[in-house]
Amino acid sequence: MFINQAFKVKHDFWRYLIGSLLVLLASIIGQFPLLIAVVFKVMQNGGEGLEDITEESMYSMLDANVFLFLMLLSFAAGFVGLFFAVKYLHKQTMTSIATSRSKLDWKRIWFTFVFWGVLSSGLVLLDYFYLSPENYMYNFEIKRFAILVVIAVALIPIQTSLEEYVFRGYLMQGFGTATKEKHFPFAFIVSIVFIPLLVILNINYSIDTLFNTGLIAGIFLFVVLLFFILKKIDFFESKTNDSLRNMCQRNWTPILITSVIFGGLHIANPEVGKLGYFIMIYYIGTGLFWGIMTVMDEGMELALGFHAANNLFTALLVTTDWTAFQTHSILKDIAEPELGMIDLIVPVFIMYPLLLIIFSKKYKWTNWKDKLFAPIEEPPKEDYKIIE
Repeated sequence: MFINQAFKVKHDFWRYLIGSLLVLLASIIGQFPLLIAVVFKVMQNGGEGLEDITEESMYSMLDANVFLFLMLLSFAAGFVGLFFAVKYLHKQTMTSIATSRSKLDWKRIWFTFVFWGVLSSGLVLLDYFYLSPENYMYNFEIKRFAILVVIAVALIPIQTSLEEYVFRGYLMQGFGTATKEKHFPFAFIVSIVFIPLLVILNINYSIDTLFNTGLIAGIFLFVVLLFFILKKIDFFESKTNDSLRNMCQRNWTPILITSVIFGGLHIANPEVGKLGYFIMIYYIGTGLFWGIMTVMDEGMELALGFHAANNLFTALLVTTDWTAFQTHSILKDIAEPELGMIDLIVPVFIMYPLLLIIFSKKYKWTNWKDKLFAPIEEPPKEDYKIIE
């Protein structure tokens, strides 16, 4: 029902494309203060190296608290873009892309926030005091930490909430309604085959830039040509296409798509360069975890609380020199960055399933198969009900 309720509003897929572009443009505008601060800092130092600025070099130019504050402003701006897209493009409310309930259930948000905040912090402290104390350095400075607390508490929940509203709400509903389109199976298959290929080409700097650009253009032209060939032979009117549509018109499809996109957007994070691309299993697995949680609970309140706790407590408790969030936290991880299979297996394949079981017991989730693999259908308006 959480996905199906998008049928009540204007849900043409082009609206979701434009809406996503609005969020992106608003976020870019929100980055202007950070860019201005960096340029000002460079000009103070003589103006040399302005063309060579990278995200990593920005960390060293600005104080960690200043950088964090300016970086998080872009998410606040992104929320403005999302609000306008939801209200004016879709004639929808922000509540309806977040939950099937009449309003946000703050008890659910606070439960997962406190639950995961305490559990994740406890695991870090266990590692610090007993398991691997040699991997940490005491980093606490009262003045800088106090400023960090104000910035983090005010802005990190905005950052995490925007990501949840976009991926577990707006786009999950958008892709859900898009499965009803006759061209959807083609777009879905092309996306899962070619988007990873394009990402690999984009990050593989060993390939000559001109060749890389030509290959990407060739892939695009091939996809367009394939589409017109299939259209010419009436493939989209065939029983085969109908069978593919029937397979894709289920809740698992938007869960999977949004999880892959969510994970893929983390590919530019500095930790990916340090730990390797296997870390993408963690990011995509985390997206799946929050997506399943959202569909089973008929709203993303649990994901909102969990995501906020994950980022906020991490920012306050421990930092490193090679992650996206570098803060004046209490501890600093000084261990050599490495990614073992155990680091992927434990959270994605053991901890996340256990957490889903815990939440299912508390909130009495049933009919897992029906909810996760149920057909996405546009119900009659009178069949809509508010979930309490």
